[in-house]
Amino acid sequence: MTEKLLECIEIETSEMSDYAVIWLHGLGASAHDFEPIVPELNLLQRPGVRFVFPHAPVRPITVNGGMAMRGWYDIPGIDVAAREQDAEGIHKSSRAIEQLIEREIERGIPAERIILAGFSQGGAVVLYTGLVGKHRLGGIMALSTYVPLQDEITKSIDRKHPPTLPVFMGHGKYDEVVRLQYGEASRDLLESYGIEVEWHSYPIAHGVSAQEVHDMEAWFKRIFGM
Repeated sequence: MTEKLLECIEIETSEMSDYAVIWLHGLGASAHDFEPIVPELNLLQRPGVRFVFPHAPVRPITVNGGMAMRGWYDIPGIDVAAREQDAEGIHKSSRAIEQLIEREIERGIPAERIILAGFSQGGAVVLYTGLVGKHRLGGIMALSTYVPLQDEITKSIDRKHPPTLPVFMGHGKYDEVVRLQYGEASRDLLESYGIEVEWHSYPIAHGVSAQEVHDMEAWFKRIFGM
């Protein structure tokens, strides 16, 4: 590992961890954002799960007038899924997440037992990383987000042997930050690759609902064999 690891918060549901979930927050938030959700997922029985919540670097965000805040990449304009995207920032954040994956492997958790989860910007980074990264992961949970750099991802996907990882996508029907149509289009794109997507939409804006947490719990328990 040549670059410094991202600062992270870790929560373990048991003395020994058999799975890891690397969970990325959204723009302007921090690693603490989804920390309170862990008890709500009711994953206290075996197998043990290590939740890893990394802090995004602080960077200027163009759409917010250049204000510095935690973000996984820059957003040039109000349309977050526009064709003009910060490819360099996405690539850099993806490499940082790959480092966290490598650390979990070094700590004894194989790649197929590592889940990437993310909200909004964080969800875009985990989708990119899970689809083009070198590891065959255990799954992706993408919340209120979209597939970034779609041309690049499409070129890298082997349609004869698509990734077999399960994908959970949840999106608010009234989301005005990442509009529902972007989530639906991303779902359709993933399915065109041959990836099976568990899709849910909720009567909320840009956030996470109680029903969504319940659906996430059920998905995690299927993945973990609980």
